[in-house]
Amino acid sequence: MIATERLLEIPGAALEVDDDYEGIDAFVRGNNWTDGLPVVPPTAERVRAMLAYCDRPIDEPVAKIPPRFGEATPLRLAANAVMAGCLPQYFPLVLLAIEALCEEKFNLYGIQATTHPCSTLVVVSGPAAREIGMNSGHNAFGPGNRANATIGRAVRLAMWNIGGAIPASGDMSTHGAPSKYTYCVAENEAANPWEPLNVEMGFGAETSTVTVYGAEPPHNVNDHESLDGEGLLKMIAGTIAQTGANNIYYAGEPLVVIGPEHAASIAKDGFSKRDVKAFLFEHARVPLGNLSDDNIVRRLKQFEPWLPGLTAEQRDRPVPIIKGEEGVHVIVVGGAGKHSVYIPTFGPTRPVTLPLKLKDGTVATSVEQFRQA
Repeated sequence: MIATERLLEIPGAALEVDDDYEGIDAFVRGNNWTDGLPVVPPTAERVRAMLAYCDRPIDEPVAKIPPRFGEATPLRLAANAVMAGCLPQYFPLVLLAIEALCEEKFNLYGIQATTHPCSTLVVVSGPAAREIGMNSGHNAFGPGNRANATIGRAVRLAMWNIGGAIPASGDMSTHGAPSKYTYCVAENEAANPWEPLNVEMGFGAETSTVTVYGAEPPHNVNDHESLDGEGLLKMIAGTIAQTGANNIYYAGEPLVVIGPEHAASIAKDGFSKRDVKAFLFEHARVPLGNLSDDNIVRRLKQFEPWLPGLTAEQRDRPVPIIKGEEGVHVIVVGGAGKHSVYIPTFGPTRPVTLPLKLKDGTVATSVEQFRQA
């Protein structure tokens, strides 16, 4: 276990303030270290307990977070995880999410600095989600579960405090979104008739993974009436087919989150996950005439090389939202109710999936394996 004294020896690791919650809260707010909500004071003892679930050097960065490109050391991440309200056993997933977000193809710089209302969605698959009690059922994207809420918030606080994504400074989102406070969910594997993300991405069912998306908030798909899988998929495709989302311009791999009741009906009619993706690729299309002439000329042609010579008069030509059968991700999340969710993405971003591994490269089957004696 890391001694508290070791923490205090690291330059800049500690500040002395009066042991008074209101005073600490005022100090944190005065330094603009919070998302606006109260934080748990990151005392040396609390940070030490968080770092007990870290198997790597605490002062060596696991990534650099844009736009400031601040060094995300485990020590700094632990302080933000404490402030977010995380329990120590959540910390390996926070570390993994930060590593995934900072991979080049995710384009975190663009996501952090854009005027678009996107945030970083963290999806946890595998046994770790169950081990720490994450919510994958009713209200999974909403409040009520400490793991979901605080893991997502820890990631966001790190992006704020280490990466510099401060509103109207590093973060230029025109409207922002509630998902900029926290955005984290687990797959409902018990209700999933298909393979979960960790298996789909080539990992074993017992390998826990984190997948990150540069995503908008959820868009509801309400379908209480369709009686078969094709009808449900037609309704989902219709929800995807919108002109205002970035995915009409970029191949950004949007996410479709199917509710358990919808998933059961679709699977019962023989649709595999690949079949679902193929159907959505073919049917989630917008007539060209639904876009303004200016968007056709100035944006669509710019980003779609398959449109050479296209004129604004070709009104009936369908424009695909999903750029290929593998250009959409499909997961199952939620509780009872005939609803699904569509989540557009920022656009020039690719989701990243990483497995939960120990420092020596071996796959971790439990977050408890990270606990340092």
